[in-house]
Amino acid sequence: MSSPARQLLQLISTSLSTLETTCAEKGFNIPDLHTTFDPASEAFRNDPVAGEAASVLGAAALQLAAIFIPPQVSLYHTVAGFMRSAAARVCIESNVTEILREGSPNGVHVNEIAAKNGRDPQKIGRFLRILANHHIYREVRPNVFTNTRISSLLDTLKPSAELFAHPAQKHENTPGLAAIACHHLDEAFKAAAYAWETVSDPNMTDATTDSPLSRATGRKETLWEFYQRPENFHKYERFNIGMRGMRALQPGDVGLHAFDWKSLAKGSVVVDVGGGLGSVSLPVAREYPDLQIVVQDLPPVIESATKLWKKENPDALESGRVKLEAHDFFKTQPHKGADVFLLKQILHDWPDASCIPILRHLREAASPTTKLVIMDTLIPFACHDPAVGIGREIPGAVPKEASSPLLANYGAVGEMAYIADMTMFFIANAQERTVVEMDNLLRRTGWELTLVRRPETGNNHFVLSMEAIPMEKS
Repeated sequence: MSSPARQLLQLISTSLSTLETTCAEKGFNIPDLHTTFDPASEAFRNDPVAGEAASVLGAAALQLAAIFIPPQVSLYHTVAGFMRSAAARVCIESNVTEILREGSPNGVHVNEIAAKNGRDPQKIGRFLRILANHHIYREVRPNVFTNTRISSLLDTLKPSAELFAHPAQKHENTPGLAAIACHHLDEAFKAAAYAWETVSDPNMTDATTDSPLSRATGRKETLWEFYQRPENFHKYERFNIGMRGMRALQPGDVGLHAFDWKSLAKGSVVVDVGGGLGSVSLPVAREYPDLQIVVQDLPPVIESATKLWKKENPDALESGRVKLEAHDFFKTQPHKGADVFLLKQILHDWPDASCIPILRHLREAASPTTKLVIMDTLIPFACHDPAVGIGREIPGAVPKEASSPLLANYGAVGEMAYIADMTMFFIANAQERTVVEMDNLLRRTGWELTLVRRPETGNNHFVLSMEAIPMEKS
């Protein structure tokens, strides 16, 4: 039996050969670490064979590194992670990525960077160097740096002179990735420092006002109340831009694959609960014009949604087959017996105690044939567990698992789901859920989980959909 290290090395070799062959056959390019990020460079991940090979290769490489890097160094990748976070924030806020983009392709000296952003050149060099150790920026000569594929994700694509002249508008009309990074490095980063103080407090509650963020700010308030304070308006706008950037990374027609819409009879009613602007319902309304769709959210959101629908699909509004309705999902659901209730990324915003009334209101409004469709993250276990502890078989409940000796969930290759989970706790005392936790929550509110739909490619756990049906009332 070969050693785990030798098995991992073999996986790397085999997976790289598979990836190279598949990319050559289908015209994909394998990304270059030292070139600017281009969304097209990620096209290979949509191919099942190439995407799986890349995931296995990455997971094996990280696990192999964990074996041979001194354990204290591996430990301090986490313990001192906040230092890299701090360095990243300095570089983003001082527009280093844009300055490097505008500079020579052979690199920009820290003195030249400092001359543009007004920061101390020695300190800028130190911040860049710790990030360059992780391939976020590249030191090509002493104190001379360039962007990498990774650091270029932070580029607003604006001239640096414009950013310095109008710092408050930095994230407006940008891809949004820098905005969401700033959100994590500001609100979430500061809140994270109070995680222990929160969980160790014997008086901690499930309230959204009892989050690490509320302890960091010294105010018992929700994230949304935090954003409504005048001094935080710019952070709220940055957050919204960042969310749009994250959604842009998802397929535009993700809602079309969330449910078998063609199975619904003509005139069936779909209620998009907390649907925001109706971004999920828009493609569904175009593709299935015989459905009656109701998009519900709070009044200010519905005002914005009306403008969007009048631009994108005015006929749907004028004909009445799409209605935009002000509604608070903590109150009684007015549409009784709808064929489908849709919840996209709603439950992850709330702790269980707050999710219960949302789901119970929908259960009370449901008919025996109503389907509940939930689009949310499902957190995979890090171990091999085909039964997943549910106690009954649910199609799709068990994700595709990596083979031994890899971690079942492909390790840090799929870490974004876990980062989302921690972020929800830090800023809202909320959570992403495992399939067991989701099943338990649904059963407590009168719903039975019957199906999990997973994307065919990649190990992205963000855009999953689940179906549930009403349980018989005892």
